[in-house]
Amino acid sequence: MSEAIDLLIHARWVVPVAPAGAVYENHSVVVDGGRIRAVLPQAAARAQFEAASVTELPDHVLIPGLVNLHVHAAMNLMRGIADDLPLMRWLQEAIWPAETRHVSADFVRDGSLLAAAEMLRGGITTCNDMYFHPEAAAEAFDRVGMRAVVGAILLDFPTPYASDIDDYVRKGLAARDRWRRHPRIRFSVAPHAPYTVSDAGLERAVALADELGLSLHMHVHETAGEIADAIAAHGMRPLARLARLGVLGRNFIGVHAVHLDASDLELLARHACSVAHCPTSNMKLASGIAPVPGLLAADVRVGLGTDSAASNNRLDLFQEMRHAALLAKVGTLDATAVPAHAALRMATLAGAEALELDAQIGSITPGKQADLCAVDLGELFSRPCFDPVSHLVYVAGREQVSHVWIDGEVRVAKGVTLLQIRDTELLRISALWQTRFAS
Repeated sequence: MSEAIDLLIHARWVVPVAPAGAVYENHSVVVDGGRIRAVLPQAAARAQFEAASVTELPDHVLIPGLVNLHVHAAMNLMRGIADDLPLMRWLQEAIWPAETRHVSADFVRDGSLLAAAEMLRGGITTCNDMYFHPEAAAEAFDRVGMRAVVGAILLDFPTPYASDIDDYVRKGLAARDRWRRHPRIRFSVAPHAPYTVSDAGLERAVALADELGLSLHMHVHETAGEIADAIAAHGMRPLARLARLGVLGRNFIGVHAVHLDASDLELLARHACSVAHCPTSNMKLASGIAPVPGLLAADVRVGLGTDSAASNNRLDLFQEMRHAALLAKVGTLDATAVPAHAALRMATLAGAEALELDAQIGSITPGKQADLCAVDLGELFSRPCFDPVSHLVYVAGREQVSHVWIDGEVRVAKGVTLLQIRDTELLRISALWQTRFAS
């Protein structure tokens, strides 16, 4: 007698990510109660289970939902406003003045809705966000049913969001307290960068993260100029300063980490830190090539992030996987650096590990939440397919994502996003803010 369950997904290939290198042909994923129940051959699944819903994926590869380890979601509203500039000019001449004029809770809510819709359609089921008005970002992610870690940002200087470090802390804690029991929304402490937060502010961030059991999410070592300025101001490199202040640890996620020497690598490894690698943003802002093969060789966890749509300009982890693999090869002149399976792991399980969510997501493993992504490899430009994982990294694009599930609930079906908000409303929101920026 067949057992009743919620969902059966029959796929041409299932790539669970763990165990490493595994590719299962003509397999099924059994989902019940929002969790993965089993992964087994299709014939056995059809015989053993009777599902309320069945999805047939005859030309598809099924993978874990992608994890975007670093994004400023609300900045979707600033996509393309200041292209082809280096980082500090981009920030000082365009982004910070625009934020001073426009950032509000409505701005963050609307921009995060646009970002969440874009990420979901591209197979991203979890993101690690950092921006102002975290309560508004949480509302947006919740509305579309996405999993998110929302950063309570800390800065030393006043912004339209907060007046001083105490105000940032107070508002961030209030947002975290409001959402603390939500099953998909978590919070982090997010000091912006070593050059925007003082020693006292960083010590405050560490105390908060330790007290509340939260991760620390922070830009670090993004440009060569940042390193030189830190040595001039503090007599040491930024990571050395962070180590001295007790910032580095298992819960630390360092974003970019482009300019690293041997001492930096040793600190990140010794303190069991994670790195959010943002290859496209690093290229576009001419920041440099992060030494990802060296980080991996030192057993530093490396996940992938898109950064914002203002500096990328896509929230597209298929692009990031491809760029991560190719940059590693050209940067080391070693074609074996960051192979396809490693790039896929960076976009899934490594990101989940960095967020300390790997017991819940990041691989297609029985007992984990059913956060899943199906990619259609049936079109002519994806044929022939000798290795589906190679195709995911070097051939496929986000437009080939056909289905996305979060907690076993379908969020994208046949390329159409099933949201509590229509595309027409999202387009209206985008047009509204473009008019405001132009005025």
